[in-house]
Amino acid sequence: MGFEQLAELRDRLRAEKAPVETDKALPPKRKPSPKAQPRPVDPAVEAIWPLQKHFPLAFPVNPAPKAPLKEGILQDAEQHLELLGLTREQLKLGISTWCRGNRYWTCMVENAPRLDLNGQAVGVVTASQALHAKRQASRQRSQDRRNRAKPKAATPAPTADAVVEQAAE
Repeated sequence: MGFEQLAELRDRLRAEKAPVETDKALPPKRKPSPKAQPRPVDPAVEAIWPLQKHFPLAFPVNPAPKAPLKEGILQDAEQHLELLGLTREQLKLGISTWCRGNRYWTCMVENAPRLDLNGQAVGVVTASQALHAKRQASRQRSQDRRNRAKPKAATPAPTADAVVEQAAE
C-alpha cells in the first residue's frame, strides 16, 4: 500500500468518525487514572498531622529538624484531645511514631533542650538518653542493611489464562 492509499484510507476513517453535533456538547469519557485513586494513609501519619498543625514548635514539619520532646509529653497532649480531634490511642500512636526513627534519634544529643507542646525548653537530654538514641539509630541502620541484603522473593509470572481473563475485563 502506497502513501496515497494510506492517506485516502485515513481520510475515510476520519470522515466516518466525525462527531455529530450532539456529541460536541458532551465531554469525552475518560477512565480514572490509577494515580487518582486515594491511597490508604498510615494511621500514625493521620495522628501526627493535627499535632503538627496545633503544636508546630514541638512537632515541626520535615525538613526542619526534630527536637527532643519533654518527658511526659503524652500526658500534656492528652489534655488537648478534643482540640486535636484524636482518641487517646491515636495520640499515643502518633507520639510514639514521632519519637522513633533516625530523624528523632539524631536530635537526641547530650544537653539538648527538651521542648513542651509550646516549644518552651523544660529539661535537657541526659548522657544516658543520648547514648540510648545513638544505639537505636545504629540498630536501625543495621536492620536496614540486612533488609536490603536479603533477596526479594520472586513473584510468579502470571499464567496465560490470567492474562486473557484480565484483558477480557
